[in-house]
Parts: sequence; structure tokens; C-alpha cells
Amino acid sequence: MTQDILSFQCPIPLDEYPYVVMGHGGGGRLSHQLIEQMIAPALKNPYLDGHDGAVLGPVDGKIAYTTDSYVVNPLFFPGGDIGKLAVYGTVNDLAMCGALPRYLSLGFIIEEGFSMNTLWKILVSIGIAARETGVQVVTGDTKVVDKNKGDGIYINTSGIGVVPHNLRIAPDQVKTGDKIIISGDIGRHGMCIMSQREGLSFESDISSDCAPLAGVTAELVQNVNVHCMRDLTRGGLVSALLEIAGVSKTYMEITEEHVPVNSNVAGACEILGLDPMHVANEGRFIVFVPPVDAQRTVQILQQHDIAQHARIIGTVANGTPGSAVACNAFGGRRILSMFSGEQLPRIC
Repeated sequence: MTQDILSFQCPIPLDEYPYVVMGHGGGGRLSHQLIEQMIAPALKNPYLDGHDGAVLGPVDGKIAYTTDSYVVNPLFFPGGDIGKLAVYGTVNDLAMCGALPRYLSLGFIIEEGFSMNTLWKILVSIGIAARETGVQVVTGDTKVVDKNKGDGIYINTSGIGVVPHNLRIAPDQVKTGDKIIISGDIGRHGMCIMSQREGLSFESDISSDCAPLAGVTAELVQNVNVHCMRDLTRGGLVSALLEIAGVSKTYMEITEEHVPVNSNVAGACEILGLDPMHVANEGRFIVFVPPVDAQRTVQILQQHDIAQHARIIGTVANGTPGSAVACNAFGGRRILSMFSGEQLPRIC
């Protein structure tokens, strides 16, 4: 199926409508054409039946729900694109709740004059990512705004997942003594976007770590006592640690040399004066577990390609509640703090 859809040409005749026009968001013939000839074929599943909503299958137990919007610039980058990001990002938010992702909504805000062929490539990417992660896009919406009022395309996705266990996985479950485990190297997505946007060249190209996490998190919650998980998106590792420390009223210590950083990312950050621990990721997360489960957690993570560099990086210790400290090999300690602004806007 993936190969078939990849071989498609954009199904709307480009000699008639090579670019999005206001009529594509007006609810009439052109809107119908966009949905029937592009959106529906790319995302085909039994729930996309022409209604404004979807009546979903029976759900036993608890469900998780999340929503997010995607405005990344550029739209396409090494390792991903805005379509893939929109699916993975929402799937990952559900995964951090310990849920199995099932359904997505998909909302487009498109600028008049946007390339129809580019829109088709984004839709194909969304369709592939949805099938890969086992979710179905069951409802959506498209709006078109005036030229020069929308900067190309923005995407909103909401997600529903099933919670098949009785664990409460949340920041307020973090306890003193818990081990902090990271799933892999950090900073690649942020540095990839920055290099593409600013036209920066490094010795080796840096690809985004954009990846779905629900498979590995599902295995974790089946085998260890997970207290909390958090994906390391905007604000990176530091923001995630401090947000969780604030909610749980705990103190965290990490060891800097235990935090994996790709050598290309480390070099790029050094040149630009950035700390990799503040840089955004789209396929990395941290997990908090009791000490007895720490080694088992690392073993499970390392069995997956996206987490083969997983390791323990720190501990929830005794100290000032709501704070975190990074320790280095020379015995130095620095208090971690969030940026007051945004280090790199439109990262996702």
C-alpha cells in the first residue's frame, strides 16, 4: 500500500489548480474536490465516511486525549516533514500517558497560493505515518486564508488512545529515589531545523530524530513500574526535568557525561553557543522508574532501534523541591534553568 500511494501523482489536475485557492476552503465544489480526490485517498479508512465527526469502536477502560499544532519551518527537512511530525508528535503525546494511540483528527490551515503538489506530498507522508503507527485519521477540517496571511500551511491534530493498564503515569507519581532514564541522544531535531533554516553547513549533515515512540512505551508499561514519561520536545531535556520536578515537588540530579549527544550535534552546538540539553527533540523521551526497575527499563529500551543508546542519567534525590542540577566529571554542579524565551521558534 505504501509503495502504491508513493507512486501516485497529485490527483487534482495541476493544469487546472496547481495552487490552493480560496475556493478550496469555501465548502463548495472545490472543497469537495480537495477532500474526495486528495485527502480521502491519502488517508482512506472505514471511519472517513463524509460526516463531520466519527463514531468510534467500543473502548474498554480509560482513554487518553491530546491535541497539538504544527508550524515547523521548513516544511521538509532531513529525517522528516510537517506531515510526519504532525502524526508522530500527537502519537508520542499519547504514548507518554502510557496509552495505545488509535485515532487522530486532522485540521489544515492553508494559505491561498500554496502548491497543490506540495500539499499532496504532505498528505502522502501523513498517510504513511498513520499506517506505520497504527492510527486512523477519522475526522478533520480544512480552511484557506488569504495569500500572505498564513505562511504556507499549519496543521492541527488531536489524538485518542486506549489505556490498557491500571498504572497512573504522571509527573505527580515521581518519587525520591526514582532513576531517570533517557531513550537516546539529544538535540538532533533542533539542530537539523536550525541548519536547514539558516543555511548552515557542518562537517556532516544532521538529521532529525523524528520518530514514533508508542511501540517502545507500550512494552515498558507491560514490564516495569513506570512512574512518569515525558518526550523531550521544545525546551529539550532541561525543560522536561524542571516541569516534572515542579509538579512532583522533587529535586533531580543528572550526570552530564551520561547524557548522550551525537558528535555532530555537540560540535554544532559548540559553534553556535548552545547547550544540547536545551535543544528540541522529536523522538526522545525520559522515563522515571523505581531503582529496582532501572536496569530492566534500559534493557527493554535498547532492544528498539530508536532507543539503542538508552541509559540512566540521574536520580530523584533529596534537595530543593522543584529544582534540578547537572553534575560534571570534575565534581562541578550547575543549577538547571529554563530559557526565558524560545531558543528556536517554529521547531515543530
